[in-house]
Amino acid sequence: MVAHVQTVSFHGIVARPVDVQVQVASGLPAFTIVGLPDKAVAESRERVRAALTASGLSLPPKRITINLAPADLPKEGSHFDLPIALGLMAAIGAIPADCLDAYTALGELALDGRLASVVGVLPAAMAANGEDRGLICPADCGAEAAWADPDMTILAPDSLIALANHFKGTQVLSRPRAAIRTETDTRLDLRDIKGQEMAKRALEVTAAGGHNLLMVGPPGSGKSMLASRLPTILPPLSPAELLDVSMIQSIAGLLPQGQLSAARPFRAPHHSASMAAMVGGGLRAKPGEVALSHNGILFLDELPEFTPQVLDSLRQPIESGEAVISRANHRVTYPARFQLIAAMNPCRCGHAGDPGYVCKRGQRCASDYQARISGPLLDRIDIRIEVPAVSASDLMLPSAKEGSAEVGFRVLNARHLQKERYQALGFGDILTNAQCPASVIEKVCEPKGEARKLLAHAADSMALSARGYHRILKVARTLADLAGRSQPGKEEIAEALSYRMAAMGSLVM
Repeated sequence: MVAHVQTVSFHGIVARPVDVQVQVASGLPAFTIVGLPDKAVAESRERVRAALTASGLSLPPKRITINLAPADLPKEGSHFDLPIALGLMAAIGAIPADCLDAYTALGELALDGRLASVVGVLPAAMAANGEDRGLICPADCGAEAAWADPDMTILAPDSLIALANHFKGTQVLSRPRAAIRTETDTRLDLRDIKGQEMAKRALEVTAAGGHNLLMVGPPGSGKSMLASRLPTILPPLSPAELLDVSMIQSIAGLLPQGQLSAARPFRAPHHSASMAAMVGGGLRAKPGEVALSHNGILFLDELPEFTPQVLDSLRQPIESGEAVISRANHRVTYPARFQLIAAMNPCRCGHAGDPGYVCKRGQRCASDYQARISGPLLDRIDIRIEVPAVSASDLMLPSAKEGSAEVGFRVLNARHLQKERYQALGFGDILTNAQCPASVIEKVCEPKGEARKLLAHAADSMALSARGYHRILKVARTLADLAGRSQPGKEEIAEALSYRMAAMGSLVM
């Protein structure tokens, strides 16, 4: 007799079905797992043996063979423990063999028979629901799995004994409830920023259109402070965005107690981050910072301190909205549509351009430092602003009248306009102007008269690339949305051009 239990193997955020086939046959005692298992799967036989013993079951002295089909698909992770254990229990008659037919199972076993949480429960639940199957997962992951479908059958026991009793009818497992955690930090507010009116205006435009932003200024001018307050003016995640973000976080193991979060991701990696940490990779092709920033913000402080190779690896995800990890034996794609917010000093010493300051290295201090940022990457940044030092008199001023709530209301209205516009054109997947393709932005942003003349003159004098030209149109379209205008005028074009110009003369346009 061969017992069958369904589970999954993860390929990015896609859960591929795996059939766990368990055979207990006569022969010399052995416990063999085949089907391209990795080290964690191969070690499951010891965890399964100990967990079954702790639960009052002993394996018969026979030849036990576990086949993970399809056999040519690599199997990774500790979540195969539970389906292997359930297959053995069905094969030896400890539970009815047909009770597992309608379920997909995954979970790690402790030596005492308890179920430990695993990553990827939400993608597994979505895949199981697509096949009209229920899900068996650890109790700590039940709240996460419950988001897949309110009508889906989910069993979330805390031990093998509880699951066996449920199938025998001596214990009933209640369905877990979906949970969401609140992450509202009221300490951060745009009202805390004193002075820097141009920077706050740029931050509003960045949030409204989903644009990339580069802030250049001396140390202590408030660049990091501005970036940390950008999430406070962004609208909350929509249900579709929440699901996309949570799928990635589930694979990365970033859902504590299975609780989802409606807050937009804000990732701020250190400048020592490697390319694999930024884009994703490793032995199991885990998501990197760009994927974990999906539908949120990737903040790179001290931008030139990152290695040039790591910075240039961001160019493809910025354009396509995907992080593609290619290896010899597999290719994984993660969604990675994020806002790049970067901050940097004007030079290595940080005081280039300060009145009365003369650097010992001269102009090379700034030029060598800025040269670490490639022109193609800079060309993909829509808004570049200079953040000057704040004087003591600015700090003594009273707090601004407008805070994150007032600015966030304008941002939300502008985003509603963008969503309705692109839905009316049949582009429901476009939510912001920054995501708009070049062919579409030329239709929705058509400056007339003086605005068109100004744009044409600037395109020639600034030697704009085709990408730079279209990004100016996107920023101008966002400015018009904030102003409630059907088309950008001369003022919006001029402001968009001012953001496109480099914060320092030596930076490439």
